[in-house]
Amino acid sequence: MTQTFAAGLIFALTYLVMARGHFRPLRIDRAGAALLGGIAMVVAGVLRFEDAIAAIDWDTIALLLGMMLLVAQLRLAGFFDLVTAFAVRRAGHPLLLLSAIVLVSGVLSALLVNDTVCLILTPLVLSVVVRLGRRPLPYLVAVALAANAGSVATLTGNPQNMIVGSLSGIGYGAFASALTPVAAMALVLTVAVVAVMWRAEFLVAVRLRVTPPPVRLNAGMLAKGGAALAGVMAAFLAGVRPAEAALAAGALMLATRRVRPHRLYDGIDLPLLLMFCGLFVVVAGAQRALLTPDITQAVAALPLNHAAPLALLTVALSNLVSNVPAVLVLKPFLAPLADPRRAWLVVAMASTLAGNLFIMGSVANLIVVQAAAREGVAIGFGAYSRLGVPLTVLSLLAGLAWLG
Repeated sequence: MTQTFAAGLIFALTYLVMARGHFRPLRIDRAGAALLGGIAMVVAGVLRFEDAIAAIDWDTIALLLGMMLLVAQLRLAGFFDLVTAFAVRRAGHPLLLLSAIVLVSGVLSALLVNDTVCLILTPLVLSVVVRLGRRPLPYLVAVALAANAGSVATLTGNPQNMIVGSLSGIGYGAFASALTPVAAMALVLTVAVVAVMWRAEFLVAVRLRVTPPPVRLNAGMLAKGGAALAGVMAAFLAGVRPAEAALAAGALMLATRRVRPHRLYDGIDLPLLLMFCGLFVVVAGAQRALLTPDITQAVAALPLNHAAPLALLTVALSNLVSNVPAVLVLKPFLAPLADPRRAWLVVAMASTLAGNLFIMGSVANLIVVQAAAREGVAIGFGAYSRLGVPLTVLSLLAGLAWLG
């Protein structure tokens, strides 16, 4: 009973900080809360240290680390500046500019990790929009919305998809073929919702004089990073273990005479990796101490074999405790289902699209909000929600219709 109480308290406190993003009296953030919660599970005797280490899904950690190093290489090479400049040169109208931003953010988030894409694109988009004399807010919100929507498509699009791939055993190609159409529909809906909700900005007769941002390319680094990205995608589609392919590519980026290794290390989001390690342990402890047979039977009695109830439960959990923890919490309830593969696809889709509902729904949103605030652009809860709520509802309906 004591261990059960301890596990419940640790789980609740950890997820409270995860939902709020911080605990100011102790100046602790999500990563610190997850790591502290994981250690607390061991100290309280809920898990042995060996069990805690075994609970960490090292495939997910390796996949994230490899993709971070690859993205850092592309960023230093000027790849993201080049893509942004290419898109804005062809945007002579606000609606075309919006479409270009959504397309770039969505496609890059499918190929790479959406959080990193938002971190890089936000200042670039803000620079272009301000230079054109347009209102930054709808364009910046579109970066976050499109990053979440586009990342639905692949196992490497966002952290929760990486976990789904690792836990479900669904291959990269099978995952992409199932959910790329959902991502495409969600991106089209993103343009439509933002344009309709901001009619005064986008549905006007105006011609933009587009000045692309300056581009500084390192041809050697760009060729190496591009070849590595193409190789990783080919390996994924060929059935190579995603973590192995990504980590090999990331390690190869460190073998260079063109840049000091610490500049690539700066692209590693260590707090995100620590947060994942801690969450794996916290969830494992909670499952061991709290998931009694009665609770398991009660959840199993829910109609989770049907896509709509499972999606609604996933959306609710994702906005209550964030999408990554939601996926981990749902893990033990999916294996017994009649079609666990389809259930995992529904969870991946719903947990990702749920990130667009409210401003706290995904780390990608918070990255855009924080980066915009540093430049003096405030994105409030209401301004975000007037776009996020209808987009989430419409994209979920489209996704459920596709998955059946």
